Amino acid sequence: MLNLTFLAATTSAIPHTVSWSPLVGIVMIICNIGAIALGKYVLPNPGVGAALPMPEMFGGMGWPALLATTSLGHIIGIGVILGLANTGLL
Repeated sequence: MLNLTFLAATTSAIPHTVSWSPLVGIVMIICNIGAIALGKYVLPNPGVGAALPMPEMFGGMGWPALLATTSLGHIIGIGVILGLANTGLL
């Protein structure tokens, strides 16, 4: 009974989120590209660590810098997608 009550309380508190669409994917890609561009100029040594197969495509970044910037890009992307969905623009 307690589990059922908890489940009912949490499902009513979860806001409606937007379903995946190509527009959501485009927003996430833009956020990741922005984070990669930001990381290229903010990170002190972006080329340190294992090299990427095509480093010139990412401005000479290594794997650690790419993983860090795309992680940040996904966090920013989640916020942007939820914000645009809340305002009704997405």
